[in-house]
Amino acid sequence: MAASGKSGQRIEPSFGGSPDDDDDDFRIEASDRVTGGGRKPTRSKSGPPPKKKAQRSKRGGTRRGSGNGGGFIGLVRTLFYWCIVLGIWGAMGVGGLVLYYGARMPSAESWSIPERPPNVKILSVNGDIIANRGTTGGEALSLENMSPYIPQAVIAIEDRRFYSHFGVDPLGLARAMLTNITTGRMVQGGSTLTQQLAKNLFLSPERTLERKVQEVLLAFWLEQKYSKDQILAMYLNRVFFGSNAYGVEAASRRYFNKSARDVNLGEAALLAGLLKAPSRLSPARDPKAAEERAQVVLGAMREEGFVTDSEIKTAMSQAPTKAKSYWSGAEHYVADMVMDQLPGMIGDVKEDLIVDTTIDLNLEKKAEEAISATLAADGAKLDASQAALVSIDGTGAIRALVGGKDYAESQFDRASKAKRQPGSAFKPFVYAAALEIGRTPMSIRNDGPVRIGNWTPENYDQKYRGEVTLADALANSLNTIAAQLVMEVGPQNVVKVAHRLGIDSEMQANASIALGTSEVSLVELTSAYAPFMNGGFKATPHVIRRISKADGTVLYENTYDNPPRVLDPAIVSEMNQMMVRVLTNGTGKKAHLKGWEAAGKTGTTQSFRDALFVGYTSNLTTGVWFGNDDGKSMKKVTGGGLPARAWHDFMIAAHEGLSPSPLFGTTGVQPVFDDGGAPPAATGDVLSGDPNAFPEPPVGVDGSIAVQQTRPLPDGNGGMVPPADVGETTGATKRTTLFDILTGG
Repeated sequence: MAASGKSGQRIEPSFGGSPDDDDDDFRIEASDRVTGGGRKPTRSKSGPPPKKKAQRSKRGGTRRGSGNGGGFIGLVRTLFYWCIVLGIWGAMGVGGLVLYYGARMPSAESWSIPERPPNVKILSVNGDIIANRGTTGGEALSLENMSPYIPQAVIAIEDRRFYSHFGVDPLGLARAMLTNITTGRMVQGGSTLTQQLAKNLFLSPERTLERKVQEVLLAFWLEQKYSKDQILAMYLNRVFFGSNAYGVEAASRRYFNKSARDVNLGEAALLAGLLKAPSRLSPARDPKAAEERAQVVLGAMREEGFVTDSEIKTAMSQAPTKAKSYWSGAEHYVADMVMDQLPGMIGDVKEDLIVDTTIDLNLEKKAEEAISATLAADGAKLDASQAALVSIDGTGAIRALVGGKDYAESQFDRASKAKRQPGSAFKPFVYAAALEIGRTPMSIRNDGPVRIGNWTPENYDQKYRGEVTLADALANSLNTIAAQLVMEVGPQNVVKVAHRLGIDSEMQANASIALGTSEVSLVELTSAYAPFMNGGFKATPHVIRRISKADGTVLYENTYDNPPRVLDPAIVSEMNQMMVRVLTNGTGKKAHLKGWEAAGKTGTTQSFRDALFVGYTSNLTTGVWFGNDDGKSMKKVTGGGLPARAWHDFMIAAHEGLSPSPLFGTTGVQPVFDDGGAPPAATGDVLSGDPNAFPEPPVGVDGSIAVQQTRPLPDGNGGMVPPADVGETTGATKRTTLFDILTGG
C-alpha cells in the first residue's frame, strides 16, 4: 500500500535486490522520511555507493548467522509462549472450578463458627477438677492460659509461616510437593493450620477436589474474620489428639493427668507430634513411636528458635510418658456417676456446665490406695480380683467412691451399679426392727438349732452357744438369733425398716432376709447405716451439690439439708452400743480404730462369693466390698478379713489430724436388762410411716444425749416366743439353706 503526502504524491516501496537482503531493501532512512510538507526528498538515481552495499551485505551476512542459530532460541521462545498460554488457561480453569465449587457453598454471609460441643467440668468439694466430660473431654483454654510451649510446638512442626501467610502457604505447599515427589510417597502435607481448622469445623474428611477448594475458600474467610491468635486457639481447642481426646486440655489430662496449663516442654512436643497421626502415635497405644515423634518436634522448635539446646537437653532427659490405655484414677467412676445423673436433673446438656460435687479428692485418693494396696497384698492369693468402696457423711454426701480395682481396666462401677447379697451386713436392720417392738441389747435368746418351715439356719462356725444376749448375738453374727428375730418382728416389718433407713432395692419379705438374701448396692447399703451415725436421720446418698452454667447461673442445687428422722434416738443409741462391740469383741476386730470409737458389721455370702464390711465413726460411714465379677468363690474371705482391713486403712487415713469424738448415744448410758414383749407406744408411729414421730433428743447437763431407756415389762410368758422350734436337736451335722442363703460374717 502506497503512502501519500498532502501534495498527492505517492511513495512506492522498492522490492528490488537479492533475497538475502531480507527486508533491508524496504528501509526508510532518517533522511528519506516524509516531512511535514509532504514532499519527497531527492534520492540518488545512481544507486547506493559500493561501500554502503558492502555494509548491507555484511549486515545480511550477520542475519544469516543468527538465523542458523535460532533453532534453540526459537524452541525456548515457543516453550515460554505455550507455558504462558497454558498458565492462562490453567488459571482460568482453576478460577472456574473455584467459582463452581464456591457457588455450591452457602452464602459467606451465613458462615459462622460452629458451637464447640458442650463440656461438663466436674469439681470436687474444694474446687479441684475431677474430670471433664462431653464430646471433647476438656474445657476450652485461651492461648494465655495454656502452656506457651504448646502453640510453639504446634507451629514449629505443622505451620512454620503461620503468622505470615494469608491462610494458604504456597511455599509450604511447594516444599511438601517436592518432598513427596522425591521420596515417592506422602510424607508431608501442605495444609496450613487455618486450612486444617476449616476442614475440622466445616467439612468432611474425604479427599476430593471439591473439599480442597472449599477448604481454601474457608481458610481465606477465617483469616479475614479472625486474628491469628484466635484461629490458633480455636484449632488447639478442637483438634483431635487421639484416645478420644479433643483439644489440648482433654489430651493433657488424658496422657499426663494434668492441665494443659502445666504442660512442660517435652509434653508439649509429644502433644504436637500426635497431630500427624493421632491414633497411631498415641502414647496410650505406642509410647515409643510417640516419643520418637516428640524428638522430631523438639528439633523443629530449635530450628525456629523457640527453645535453646539446654532446654531440649533437659526435655530429652525426662522419662518418656507412659499413658494407660484409658483414663485412670478412681475419680473417673465419680465423673461417670455425675454424667449418668445429669439428664434427670437438667435434661440434655446443650452448653458448658460446671458441676460441684461432694467428693473430697484427698479422701478419694486414700480410698483408692486402700483398695489397691489390699488387693495387691492378698488379692491373688485369696482369689479376690475386685473391690469397691463408698464413704458418706451424715447428710448422705458421698465423700469418696471407688468403683473397682482399676478404672483403666474396667469402667463398671461396682459401688453404685452392682447389686449383691449383703449377707450378715443386713442384720442391723433386723435388730433395729426388733428394738422397735421392745427388745433390748440385753434381751436373752437361745442359740441353738432352729427350724423355720424347711429352713434350718446355722452359724458360720457351726457351733451353738446357748443363751446369749442380743448384743452378743450381733457382735458374733449368730444366724440363729437373727432368724428368730425376723420371725418375732415379721419379715414385712424388717423390709419396712430397711426401706425407711435408705435401702431402695426391692426385697423379698421372707425368713431368709435375716441373713441378707435380697440384693442391694453398696451405696444404698452404706447410706442406710448413716442414720446410726447421725442420730436417726435419713441420709440420702448424693454426689452432686450444684449445677451451674459457665456464667454462674445456677440450674440445680440439692435439698438434702433438712432430712427426716427415721429412727428413735433411743434405738440409735442401743444399736450403736451393740455395733461398737462388733469391732471390739466380735467379727470385725480387724477394723478396730485406735483412739476412735467406731461401729459396724461384717457380711459374708454363701461359698465366700462376697465379703463386706460397713462401719462408721462420728464423721464418716464407709462400706467396702471384695469379690469377683463372675461370682467365683474366694478362698474363705469373710467380711472380717480383707474388707475390714481395707476399711481400717482408709478410715485411719481419713481421720488423720482430727480430734476423736464418741458415737451418738454411747456415753452415759446404762444397759436395760428386760425383754419387752410389746413395742413402746411411740414406735408404732414410725412403723406406720410417720418420719417425724420422734422429737429431737434432749441434751443432758454434761452435754451428752439423755436417751430414754424405758422398756415395757415382759408379759407373763416371759415375752414373745418365736414361731420356730428353738433349741430342737435335729441330729444333722450340717444343713444347707433352702434359698441358697448367706452364711453370715
